Parts: sequence; structure tokens; C-alpha cells
Amino acid sequence: MNSYPDMSAQAEPEAAPIVYEQPLNERMRTFLRIEFLYTQATFHSESDSPWSSRAAISSLLEILAITARGDARSDVLKELERQANILKEYQTKTGVDPARLKSLMTNLVKLRNDLSAVGGNFMAPLRDSEFLSAVKHRSAIPGGTCDFDLPDYSFWLNRPVEIRAAEFDSWLALIRPLCDGIAELLWLTRQNAKRKSEVAVGGIFQLQFDRENPCQLVRVTLPADTEVFPEMSGSQHRCTIRFLNWLDATARPVHIETDVAFLLTCCA
Repeated sequence: MNSYPDMSAQAEPEAAPIVYEQPLNERMRTFLRIEFLYTQATFHSESDSPWSSRAAISSLLEILAITARGDARSDVLKELERQANILKEYQTKTGVDPARLKSLMTNLVKLRNDLSAVGGNFMAPLRDSEFLSAVKHRSAIPGGTCDFDLPDYSFWLNRPVEIRAAEFDSWLALIRPLCDGIAELLWLTRQNAKRKSEVAVGGIFQLQFDRENPCQLVRVTLPADTEVFPEMSGSQHRCTIRFLNWLDATARPVHIETDVAFLLTCCA
């Protein structure tokens, strides 16, 4: 008799639910975009392929473009300070894990000190780089970074993996204090809110927020196997969620008129 387990009978691991996020102010939009690009840059930087190096460089240049339009460093420092003050208030409350609270506060202080230490001009080496500036300039043209357009870029992409990775890591290290601070702030923002079950009647759900405590981020969680997705719009005081049905890549999604159950998280 075969004593081995029947592998075909074992259940497939359940797919993780899909989370859709909608920022409700400009600062949150900037933070989410930088988080996305930094994650993309680090992901591609771990691959040896020159094509991945291209993708990593592209993400890095987009971060530079976003931060050039405002003072992201100042926004992050202010938010780190605000979150630290919020955590301090928990020191006098019962039922709080003091070791966990201390760890969170220590981490916030370290991130704030690291970002303060780099100074306001910490991205200057990246913006002043003639090599990166040339790639950025040519990237605005479709196919503008081809080998014949940027032979020096082609040369760099064909350098040994170790050299290429070391140089990119040195560039990434310059923006890491900013990106690490943003990652921690977004983690706290997401963790400090509770999910609740809601139903979008007829595929539409509307939210009204307290003006004294405006919402910064709305999160909608749906099962991985669902055929619908949310389209969200709004401000700090109100938000509308419409659920659309995905047909295929050749057809425009259509509004679904049946009720949709979902998990809602409103992050202040």
C-alpha cells in the first residue's frame, strides 16, 4: 500500500486578496508614487540583466522628476514628527505594549535623524550627473535611449554586473533616507486604520469624512478571483467608489449594477 500523500488532493494555496488604493491629497499621491518607483527600482536592481538595469535607471529618474516638483524631504520630516508625537500619546494609555511602542518610536526618530542629516541638497549628485542627465533627456523621446543614441549608456549597460550594480547602489543610497521614511509613514498609515465590510449597492458606494479628521487614503480589498475592480475619486472630505466589470483588453470596462461586497479601510 502506498503510504505517500496524494499531492493532487492537497488544496492549492489561497490567492492573496487584491488591494486598491486611492490617495486623497497631493502629499499622499507623492508618497505612493515614490514608494512604487523605489520598489520597482530595487526589484530590477537585483537582476543581472541589462534590461533590468534600464528599468531600474528609469525608475530612479522618475523619482528625481517627482522630487524636483516639491519639497518631499520637508513633507516627510514633518510627517515623521507628527507620527512620533502621536505615538508619544500612547505612553500613558493602558493596554499598550511598551516594548513595541518604544521600537516604533526609536525607528521614527532614527529615520527622521537620517533624513535631517543628509541636508536639503542630498540629491544634487544625481541631478548634476551628466550621465544620468543625458539618459533622462533622451528618455523623453520614444526609443531615445537606443544604443546608437546613447553609446555611453550602452557601454555602461554592458559593463560587468558587479560594477554596474555597485554604481547603481551608490545612486540608490542617496535617496534611501527619503524612501525609507516614506515606507515607514505609509506602513503606519495603513496599519493604524481598521478594515470593515461594506456593500456597494448597485455598484456605487459614497463616503463622507469628518472635516475635523480628514481621510488621507482609501483602501478597497477584493478577492483575487473577482471579476470587478473599483474606480475611485474624491478629496479629503468625500469619496465615490464605482465598481467596473473587466471584459477584455479590447473593450472598455463597464459599470456593474449589482451589489458588490468589499472591505473598506479609511486611513487618516
